[in-house]
Amino acid sequence: MSMNLVTLLYLVASVCFIQALKGLSHPTTSIRGNIFGMTGMAIAVLTTIALIHGQARSLNVDFGTGIAYVLAAVVVGGGLGAFMANKVEMTKMPELVAFMHSMIGLAAVFIGVAAVAEPWAFGITAAPVAALIGARTPDGAVILDGFVRYAIPAGNRLELFLGAAIGAITFSGSVIAFGKLSGKYKFRLFQGAPVQFSGQHMLNLVLGLLTVALGLVFVFTESWPAFFAMLALAFVMGVLIIIPIGGADMPVVVSMLNSYSGWAAAGIGFSLNNAMLIVAGSLVGSSGAILSYIMCKAMNRSFFNVILGGFGGEAATTGGAAKEQRPVKTGSADDAAFVLGNAETVVIVPGYGLAVARAQHAVKELAAKLTEKGITVKYAIHPVAGRMPGHMNVLLAEAEVPYDQVFEMEDINGEFGQADVAIILGANDVVNPAAHTKGSPIYGMPILEAYKAKTVIVNKRSMAAGYAGLDNELFYMDKTMMVFGDAKKVVEDMGKAIE
Repeated sequence: MSMNLVTLLYLVASVCFIQALKGLSHPTTSIRGNIFGMTGMAIAVLTTIALIHGQARSLNVDFGTGIAYVLAAVVVGGGLGAFMANKVEMTKMPELVAFMHSMIGLAAVFIGVAAVAEPWAFGITAAPVAALIGARTPDGAVILDGFVRYAIPAGNRLELFLGAAIGAITFSGSVIAFGKLSGKYKFRLFQGAPVQFSGQHMLNLVLGLLTVALGLVFVFTESWPAFFAMLALAFVMGVLIIIPIGGADMPVVVSMLNSYSGWAAAGIGFSLNNAMLIVAGSLVGSSGAILSYIMCKAMNRSFFNVILGGFGGEAATTGGAAKEQRPVKTGSADDAAFVLGNAETVVIVPGYGLAVARAQHAVKELAAKLTEKGITVKYAIHPVAGRMPGHMNVLLAEAEVPYDQVFEMEDINGEFGQADVAIILGANDVVNPAAHTKGSPIYGMPILEAYKAKTVIVNKRSMAAGYAGLDNELFYMDKTMMVFGDAKKVVEDMGKAIE
């Protein structure tokens, strides 16, 4: 296969990836976006296999063994991906995304290490500088004195340093994010609360400078010890960067790690002179960075504010007693159904509790029954509702909720004041009026203004604080009715009562 044809096919795959991102930006075009993405990846994989075949022939090395390893990796990776995608619950989607980011980062590290060890095998122009007497290396270098070593051009060394370092940070950081999102592990580093200690930021700064310094040593001297020491520090940095970030900031962390994984792939792509990796990595890196900015804006927090430590850790430890002592107005599913049945406009605010209970289908059925009664029903989505960007949108799309009923925060906030009922299902921080109170850890964070509705119905399992660890004044308002219980059962009971 000629390089011109390889470049053309990679260009076609790149266009498919761009169309995939465009399609995934809206639920109505998401299926088309996924098809474009799968098509682009298939073209890229097949082209890469053909390229490997061509390089094997030009180097006069065995193609069969090499391609067997490649196909085995494709089968194992693709099979594992298909299995996990089919098995994973919607509530576990953020952990799956973090896991995938970690694999991309680790792949970048492995490729970087392999390229440093045998650059000729990756198409990097490298001059042989030493070798075993009498034989020749696969690229024709004469073996002279016991080992083979190649001098990698300085530009490639810089790209390998950056790609491998970002990949290492992405891997270890994603592992910590996975643990924090899962909430299953008792290991301190995997807890949702921030892990902070004295001198933490200074330590991060020193490690960062040392990582850069070792990377530059590798760039200028091609020192293998410096390269591997740099990787070790990068792995440690990934852990230290993520552990001080609180659970409330996890949506930003997910999108940030998504961006990191893209830049790691792009860096390795430059090293390997692979246009496909460069384009795909740049698309993922830039889109992840833009999404991180959007998430930070939605939480009224700067990117550096998130990186330097999350909020909610202290509030979570001090707010529990006060919440138990304050009275709230409670009601049953029948009471809530009566209120809903006598409304003219209802706004549904889905949150993580809805995802945990898998209540999206029950919510759609409830909305359908209200609509049959002539009641206007709308859904209000906060940019960081759930545990990752777009979490609630995906849940509602899975239940085939009509797209014209789903509204983003900016479009729906002005309508809460005219709504007869706002029903909140498992959401907490994104509807917390504390965002309007100076001195609050979430002061200034844009929220869904559900508290402006004439009546507010809140479904939660308990009065436990949200991911930010803050009490919610909305729960104690006279207009608010708390309906405790599993979201799916409560919503199903509401639907039966309305009938």
